[in-house]
Amino acid sequence: MSFTSCCLKTFTWGGTPVGTEIKLANNDCYITGDDKDAAILLVHDIFGWRYPNVRLLADHFAREVNATVYVPDFFGGWVVDWKAAEEDRWSEIDLDGVAKDQSREIRGPEIVACARAIKAELGFRRLGAVGYCYGGWAVCHIASKTQETQLVDAISMAHPSWLVKEDIDNIAVPVQVLAVEHDPSYTPELKNYTFQTALTWKVPFDYQHFPGIVHGALVRGDERHEGEREAMSRAKNAVVAWFRQLLH
Repeated sequence: MSFTSCCLKTFTWGGTPVGTEIKLANNDCYITGDDKDAAILLVHDIFGWRYPNVRLLADHFAREVNATVYVPDFFGGWVVDWKAAEEDRWSEIDLDGVAKDQSREIRGPEIVACARAIKAELGFRRLGAVGYCYGGWAVCHIASKTQETQLVDAISMAHPSWLVKEDIDNIAVPVQVLAVEHDPSYTPELKNYTFQTALTWKVPFDYQHFPGIVHGALVRGDERHEGEREAMSRAKNAVVAWFRQLLH
């Protein structure tokens, strides 16, 4: 598994996140919203849990879904140099090191622990999970029928990375896929495999296609690129509608 420069195209939104920071299953975590019944676990992309866009998305979900949203740090305190990424200075970012340090083997147990803490320890009746890029494999991991108990009630993933066919095979809860047209991570082969496999699922499946849009744009849409902000807004609204339906 590796990260590529296509994962790092970004544009920082305006606005100020309104949530606070806590600990969740020993991980630092951004929390926003105050619903006691429904929660959403948001798994960030390579830009991490402190990235303003991610927190602003979490705020939107909290308000519009009526849920408490948790955004844990799944990078062990590491934060990418946002400025270097925005200026295409990829040589200053150790992408191979990031992939090694944030591997499935290392972060998978943390992601499971956070989902379990929200549902079992904090007592939420319903839990959804949404993942962007890196977060795509993560939400499939906690939605897998290989887990000892059902951790989440529904998932959504946008331009997912690190997916393998086994992840798709084992999905056991309603799943939403937000797929952009130009995506070297979620390839045409994997998209087709998702469709074929979805026919065997006995759970709802929602697939939305974003023509002309590149990997990363649904959380980091650049208003200077035609159609990206509109796609980002559409994706946000799709996630809201999905979880409003399945968490309440």
